Amino acid sequence: MLKTPLCELLGIEKPVFQGGMAWIADASLASAVSEAGGLGIIAAMNADANWLRDQIHELRTKTDKPFGVNVMLMSPFADEVAQVVIDERVPVVVTGAGNPAKYMKAWNEAGIKVIPVVASVALARLVARRGATAVVAEGTESGGHIGETSTMALVPQVVDAVDIPVVAAGGIADGRGVAAAFMLGAAGVQVGTRFLVANECTVSEQYKEMVLKANDTSTRATGRSTGHPVRALKSPFTNAYAKSEAAGVSVEELGAMGTGALRKAAKDGNYEEGSFLCGQIAGMVSERQSAREIVDDLVDGAERVLKGASAWVA
Repeated sequence: MLKTPLCELLGIEKPVFQGGMAWIADASLASAVSEAGGLGIIAAMNADANWLRDQIHELRTKTDKPFGVNVMLMSPFADEVAQVVIDERVPVVVTGAGNPAKYMKAWNEAGIKVIPVVASVALARLVARRGATAVVAEGTESGGHIGETSTMALVPQVVDAVDIPVVAAGGIADGRGVAAAFMLGAAGVQVGTRFLVANECTVSEQYKEMVLKANDTSTRATGRSTGHPVRALKSPFTNAYAKSEAAGVSVEELGAMGTGALRKAAKDGNYEEGSFLCGQIAGMVSERQSAREIVDDLVDGAERVLKGASAWVA
């Protein structure tokens, strides 16, 4: 069986994290991934404390396995959400969209494992000094908010820079990607795009169909002029946004244009106005499966690749 130090550290069976995708990673998906032996993650997104608390309670009716909460640091409710994870004794907190140093002391004192998502060596070093349990090194291939460095380049540099476990994210959808991440020095992987079509994922049918029909050129990154680039499937919304951005529309107008677009995609299936966040690996996602089948396929596939790797060594 494929195991890494990360499994013992977090009390999970398999070194697979499910990405904390806003409007997507809810109690239904997170509990299914945790039950499958990975680390299911609820996305706190821009929701308030009451919504998150309800999701945590719902998850605990479905599984007693370890799970995590993704705290989006740009959320207007970040402070109250940061307290909820303490009050609810959440085992793992994954952070995104910023520097979580403000909250890390309180989380560490509460016994929470803190695992920030980082897109640079500098941020990885900073959070490691502040007591992070591990980091997720996320490459620009990922869906949603992205950095500039690819997974292949970012992961080994982060591994060399910190002395805590590194989880690789971005462009991973099968056992080959998992095996490659381990060869780069990662102790686990975070997967988002493939879980979009999991049976337990509650996104709209339109969203799932677009992912299943995607190919290697189906995504585009927009928002670089705002300082917050995002990767999504090409759609009427992304086309309109890119045109506005190229025309020099103000950051404020672009922000207003994007408000609510992810919810329209994930919950309403609104093709014209929705932002369907998705990674570049979408072209490899070709079938609907249960969360357990996805986790097992990632791990079993990696085992086969790694066992066969000796064939390349004379």
